[in-house]
Amino acid sequence: MKKLIFLALAALALAARAQDVRPAKDDVGFCWQRPQMERLMALLAATEPPPPGMEGVVAGISPHDDYLYAGRVYYPLFKNLRAKEAVIFGVTHGTVRKEIGDPKGVLILDEYPAWTGLGGTVAISPLRERIRRELPAGDVLVSNKAHALEHSIEALVPWLQYFNPGIRITPIMVTAMPYERMEELSGRLAAILAGYVAENRLAPGRDIVFLVSADANHYGGDFANVPYGEDEAAHARGIAEDRRIAGSLAGGTLDDAKIRQLTRELWGATYLDYGGSYWCGKYDIPFGLLAIAKALRRAGGRGLKGELLRYADTYSEGVLPLKKPGFGITAPFSPKHWVGFFSARFAQE
Repeated sequence: MKKLIFLALAALALAARAQDVRPAKDDVGFCWQRPQMERLMALLAATEPPPPGMEGVVAGISPHDDYLYAGRVYYPLFKNLRAKEAVIFGVTHGTVRKEIGDPKGVLILDEYPAWTGLGGTVAISPLRERIRRELPAGDVLVSNKAHALEHSIEALVPWLQYFNPGIRITPIMVTAMPYERMEELSGRLAAILAGYVAENRLAPGRDIVFLVSADANHYGGDFANVPYGEDEAAHARGIAEDRRIAGSLAGGTLDDAKIRQLTRELWGATYLDYGGSYWCGKYDIPFGLLAIAKALRRAGGRGLKGELLRYADTYSEGVLPLKKPGFGITAPFSPKHWVGFFSARFAQE
């Protein structure tokens, strides 16, 4: 009898723990089993150029679109990353904003003890609790609901964990805010990040990496975004503009002036004019880059130099030719409906 009671209690404990793990949001576009991921990696290794070495790379920008669309773009960033933990800045998409009351000017953290990973779970860094504790209350919103609804951060987790099984993460969702608020809040966050790096004697790039999750232009009538039309010529103009912006932000030395100029490119008339830009990274890219650059200057006094790794879009290259991969696509592609994305890396100068 005692044994049965013990087994029942153990089962309840395991069930409760499973409920505590942040569940996967997108189980169609992303891959959550290692054998499936291995098939994807084998295809990419056979068809893509060898990714560059990541020695000295401390930060990066990653897409979060479906793997069958964007796998070619994730690959050169993650293939040779070997950090032990990652800070991930994510988007707060419109569907999430509607569900949580559209907060602005804050960072959103969660309280999950672990996240769903590649065939298991991924650990949370103690850095998350330190950020929650040390930032002023007006800077932070803690919401498991927001993180459960948002897919931009989870997209990076299988890639990180595939190459680094012991990886632990600090997930941070960025909300809409004007540049002046970004300057202020990123400075406070950077002080915390730099303190954590120094006190734990972490080497940026080797022990900890900073990542921003973002996709580029969302084009077509479904997005109410057709400034060039809906034909092949319109698509060519749209991706040319995407490439120009991505190349500008990722190329050469990164400084505050470049980031401020980036906000003008991405935001349109005003920072709250969501219709002025169709890049879903319009807030987490500039905020994340500001926080990363400031933190690393505090930690080592060195600037950042970027490099664009790869750009693509859902229409130009289409779906990866992987039969029965166990995961799929969540949206169509055509000149009337496409999404751009890119990967970039940043090293200390």
